[in-house]
Amino acid sequence: MSLTLHYHPLSSFCWKALVALYENGAPFTANLVNLADPDQRAALLRISPIGRFPVLSDEVRGEVVPESSIIIEYLDRHYPGRVRLIPEDPDLARNTRLRDRFIDLYVHLQTQKIVGDRLRPADRKDPHGVAEARAQLRTSYAIMEQQVARGGWMMGDTFSLADCSAAPSLFYGNKVEPIGDRLPHLNAYLERLKARPSFARVLKEAEPYFGMFPEA
Repeated sequence: MSLTLHYHPLSSFCWKALVALYENGAPFTANLVNLADPDQRAALLRISPIGRFPVLSDEVRGEVVPESSIIIEYLDRHYPGRVRLIPEDPDLARNTRLRDRFIDLYVHLQTQKIVGDRLRPADRKDPHGVAEARAQLRTSYAIMEQQVARGGWMMGDTFSLADCSAAPSLFYGNKVEPIGDRLPHLNAYLERLKARPSFARVLKEAEPYFGMFPEA
C-alpha cells in the first residue's frame, strides 16, 4: 500500500482523517505511534518535524501530508473514492471548508483545551481558560443546531469534509460539555454521525483505548 496514516486511536484529529479514509475507500496502512516511545517519536519527527498527528505519507508520490483537513483535500484530489468529500462546485466547496474551519476552531480546539486541562497538575490548572472554552462550545452548539435543523448532513444531503470534522468534535465535545436536551437537531445529527459506518468503525477501533480518556 502506498498510503500510511501515522496516528493515535484516541486523537480526535486522527479520527477526522480516518473517517475520510474509510469513506474514500483507498487502501492504507495505519501506523499507531506511541509518542512516549523515544524511537517511535523520533521516527514521526523525521517525517513531520512538528511531531503532531495525523500525518499521511504517500510512497508512490513521495509526499508527506500533515493536518487532517489537508489530508482530506489530498485524498479527494489524488485518490478520489466512492464519496467526494469536497464538492466540485467552487462556492459549495468554499462553504464546506468554512464549516470545517468553524468546527475545528470553535468546537474541536475548545474541547481539546478542556481535555488538556484535565491532564495538568493541580497547580497548573486554568479554570478561566476552561470556562471560556465551555462558553464557546455552547455558542458553537447553538449555531450548529440551526445548520443541521433540516436533517441530513452538515452541507445537506451529501456527507462531506465538514462531517468528518464534526464527528469527533461533537463526540468528544459532548463528553466534556454535554449538548443537552435543548438542541434536539444537533443531538439527532450526532446520532446520525455515530451510526455512519465510517465513524462507527473509528469508534469501534478506539474502544480498547477509551479507558485512557481523562475523566473530570
